[in-house]
Amino acid sequence: MPKGVYRLPNITNEPIKSYAPGSPERKALKEKLAEVKNTVVDLPMIIDGKEIRTGKLMDIRPPHEHKHLLGHYHQGDASHIQMAIQAAMKAKPAWEKMNWESRAAIFLKAAELIAGPYRQLMNAVTMLGQSKNAFQAEIDCVCELADFYRFNVKNMYEIYHMQPNSSAGIWDRNVWRPLEGFVFALTPFNFTSIAGNLPGAPVLMGNVCVWKPSKTAVYSAHLIMQILKEAGLPDGVINLVYCSGPVASDVILSNKDFAGIHFTGSTGVFNSVWTNIVKNINQYRTYPRIVGETGGKDYIFADPTAPAKQVATAMVRGAFEYQGQKCSAASRAYIPSNIWPEVRKYIEADLAQIKVGGVEDFTNFVNAVIDEDSFDKLAKAIDNAQASPDAEVILGGKYDKSEGYFIYPTVILAKKPDYVTMQEELFGPVLTVYVYEPDKVEETLDILDHTSSYALTGAIFSQDRAAIERMTERLTYTAGNFYINDKPTGAVVDQQPFGGGRASGTNDKAGSVLNLLRWVSPQAIKETFVPATDYMYPNFLED
Repeated sequence: MPKGVYRLPNITNEPIKSYAPGSPERKALKEKLAEVKNTVVDLPMIIDGKEIRTGKLMDIRPPHEHKHLLGHYHQGDASHIQMAIQAAMKAKPAWEKMNWESRAAIFLKAAELIAGPYRQLMNAVTMLGQSKNAFQAEIDCVCELADFYRFNVKNMYEIYHMQPNSSAGIWDRNVWRPLEGFVFALTPFNFTSIAGNLPGAPVLMGNVCVWKPSKTAVYSAHLIMQILKEAGLPDGVINLVYCSGPVASDVILSNKDFAGIHFTGSTGVFNSVWTNIVKNINQYRTYPRIVGETGGKDYIFADPTAPAKQVATAMVRGAFEYQGQKCSAASRAYIPSNIWPEVRKYIEADLAQIKVGGVEDFTNFVNAVIDEDSFDKLAKAIDNAQASPDAEVILGGKYDKSEGYFIYPTVILAKKPDYVTMQEELFGPVLTVYVYEPDKVEETLDILDHTSSYALTGAIFSQDRAAIERMTERLTYTAGNFYINDKPTGAVVDQQPFGGGRASGTNDKAGSVLNLLRWVSPQAIKETFVPATDYMYPNFLED
């Protein structure tokens, strides 16, 4: 094959379409929603490029309309996990030898397909399957996933250009090898883009993958596999399996060729995975890479100079977009008493206008939470707050699962800063506020720091530059993504690389060079053009 030092196409963020009334994209999306809703799909697993049907059918239903059937997927078992591992290892030699530009072309083409002919299908499937409104779907399954695939290529290109210096007569170079084995991608329901990136990033770097999506996001995962296959991904490089997490983990984490896990999900599950890897460490061919983004108890902190309207808007958007089911969603807020009455007034006015309902009505700002287990957990938390002497439900508090799993936007006022909903992740549209005295900023920052074990995202609001500097320094370890005068959600690929520390994960920053470096094992090569022929060095000679 002819060789060259290739330049990449121009890589930029995918523009977000507005879906405003009268726009062509709004019309196209509504038509696609109707088409998808009226089609009952049958989704097989994809192993070694083949469709695998077990006959054990599991329903796919919209969380906002749980009586409607979108289709079924075929539940697998341990034998299918083993089959997927074998397929991945069979595909590995040819895939890792493929020229990097061919791997890059597959993902660049996939991004073009997502942003082009598959755009409205991606949106419709994510909206119906995961109960996202049009804007939340657009920024996720289209724009962010296309961004991941494009910028991962750019980041790979930069990594391959990371080469050492050489002395005279010597040529030193780095070979960026894939890991020795296969990678396990365990992906969440809440972001289609994350689900597509977790197997995609390691695979771009020459690895092979077993991918287990969330049972509540199988529909969009299957569509991503279709797109990757159309883009030219060889059979067996990614193997899509549907089975329980414990079953998959038991098989995968005991396999000698397990080389790494790319994970987004709960802290508890991640801790369990890590524990099992440690137990099996002597079985592996190499030390596995463990990359995970887990939970959050993300905060907004306003100081006494903060503009009330800006703070209130950040709280409403940060807490209630996508029903608070973002890892970065604002779920606790610290507001000084001098601005709290005004902040509360603005939030109350916004919530009076916010509509709750299904995704096909584009005027609904809030849709359903993902499933009944999530609904029941959130409803219980609201009930407990209603009954607690240490908290008060001041806005919202309504919930209803008769048609869909609807939790209405809820604001809890905590009378104690360590009230349970200030500490524990709920993953729903519930925001807890603690009101502090304006002269207690430093003490309240200490409370914020020590209240939660998480450190994913956080936001501060102030008009005082010196205070911003002090708070930013004081809160250094409380958030991997930190926002000044903005809500703590909405990270954009190549602009705010995403990830957190403490109990929120390994902070390997999805969509950046830092993440891709975890999926390669560098080899340093030294080539000497004229080798030595005398073992002696000058210092050993006599005077």
